This record gives sequence, structure tokens and C-alpha cells, in this order.
Amino acid sequence: MNMGSKIRDLRKEKRLSQTELGKLIHVSQQTVTAWENNKAEPTSSAVVQLAEVFNVSTDYLLGRPEKHKEDNSGLSENQKLVAYSIDPDISDEERKAIIEMVEAAKKFRRRI
Repeated sequence: MNMGSKIRDLRKEKRLSQTELGKLIHVSQQTVTAWENNKAEPTSSAVVQLAEVFNVSTDYLLGRPEKHKEDNSGLSENQKLVAYSIDPDISDEERKAIIEMVEAAKKFRRRI
């Protein structure tokens, strides 16, 4: 999948118009259209802003394999999926709270 398709898919997933996305990262709607149609590529600073808006890595947007970060949460992949799938539109703070609840439930389960 090319960067334009990723930007389009992520924008639609967030339920943003091209105009709304442009305003968030300080570019015109026409610029977003050009990116999505692979007529232009975002600058490096725009890629960083897009990654922040969409909560993805810049490597993902650029089509590079993502480096696996050391995961200290101790959550299984299923637990992470549950935490992140409850509502895709929740804030990072709410996601963190859900993960903390999952971790607490996991500790409680081990005591039984």
C-alpha cells in the first residue's frame, strides 16, 4: 500500500474530511488531495504531523518495517486488542486507563 492510500484510509478511519485534516496539520485541502492521489509527497515535517494525528509511526506511513519496541506492559496481543478496540475514537489518556484496567484484572486473575 502506498503512502497516499494509507493517508486516505487513516483519514477516513478518523472520520476527517480532507479540509479538516489539512487544518490539523496546516496545509490546504488541495495538498491533502495531492498526497492521497500520489501526485505529491508530504514533507518530512508533514509526515511527523500525520503520524501524530493518526497515532501511527512515521515508518508505517513511509512503508518501512516498524521496529519492535520493548514492550514492558506485559499485556498479551489479545489484551492489547481488547484495550484498543473498545472505541477507536477515544483519547490516548482513555486508552491508557483501559490498559491499566486490563493490567489490574490480569494481576487479580493471577492471585486466584
